[in-house]
Amino acid sequence: MKVLITGGAGFIGSWLIEALAASGHQMIIVDNLSPQIHGAIPQTEMPWLRNEAVEFIRADIRDYEVMDGALAKVDAVVHLAAETGTGQSMYQIGHYYDVNQQATAYLFEAIGTKHRHIKRVILASSRSIYGEGAYKLNGDLYVPQPRSSEHMNRGEFEPVGPHGESLGLIPTPEHVQPKPASIYAATKLANETLGQIFSDAYRVPVIALRFQNVYGERQSLQNPYTGILSIFSNRMRQNLPINIFEDGNESRDFVHVHDVVRALDLALNLPLNDFHAINVGSGINISVMEVAILLRKLLKSSSKLSVTGDFRTGDIRHCFADLKKAKQLLHFEPKLNIEEGMQKFCLWVEQQPILIDRSESAMSNLANLGLGRSHV
Repeated sequence: MKVLITGGAGFIGSWLIEALAASGHQMIIVDNLSPQIHGAIPQTEMPWLRNEAVEFIRADIRDYEVMDGALAKVDAVVHLAAETGTGQSMYQIGHYYDVNQQATAYLFEAIGTKHRHIKRVILASSRSIYGEGAYKLNGDLYVPQPRSSEHMNRGEFEPVGPHGESLGLIPTPEHVQPKPASIYAATKLANETLGQIFSDAYRVPVIALRFQNVYGERQSLQNPYTGILSIFSNRMRQNLPINIFEDGNESRDFVHVHDVVRALDLALNLPLNDFHAINVGSGINISVMEVAILLRKLLKSSSKLSVTGDFRTGDIRHCFADLKKAKQLLHFEPKLNIEEGMQKFCLWVEQQPILIDRSESAMSNLANLGLGRSHV
């Protein structure tokens, strides 16, 4: 196939390009090389630029003339381009809607009205659409409401039932009712809804992959709003203290980028029809404190781990993926556990330049807008 990859110069996209090139696919990459991700002067060492199977177009996905030209020449689309910072989305609401949702709406419109030759669309979605994820309450599946700032200011971080009941955490399956807690999550859920309606109307398969916390080599170490491993590792290499939000027991499902790329490759090539939303993760949750301890050990850092009670509005407490559907439809199972993946990540990090840390100023900005609490 010839595949359009939006956001292809980014973290996930760069690995996907290599995997698809190895399988004989041709690609068009559209990416604006955002300074927040790539730096003020984007890196020039992108080996795939020299690959004859790859055409690179530096452009914004909101440049619809460019998108039309690219769509005219491809058989399938992997739509990775998006603004991704949960905290940042809470005050750049119009921008996130424009980049994440409006551009995706035009993508579907263009395919439906002008480019009916396109056989498949893969959407990069997010576990954030679930909000707090799945729990058991009195034996039933339950998704709690997003946590309030009032409760978190009192140090009450765990989600509870409608009458204050304790909840039992379980893997989150795709069929639960989404309850997004951030603007970023709302845009991702809206894109899935667009994708389902578009697929039903135009009979084009649309696969929305709900990524958990993707990490690994090549992830942006410059973006202060995304990737706690990036923030932690940059500070640990300077032996700076690490701000552990809430009480440190909040947990995430970390999935290595190599596993995510395998899931994308499978979604692109397997004969799936209609619309499907599928979890992609490790299926295992690990607390932020445990991750920080492991990262500090691997980087041989002396950073102090400080549990501060800070928080960001829109963050979730726990969520990890139920992978039954991924196994059934994609034949996908993760191969790298957190220890193996973190070792690969740390070996790569140690070869990168140490950057000026901007996470504290980013957090202060959120706190000043009433979108969290910061001790800084």
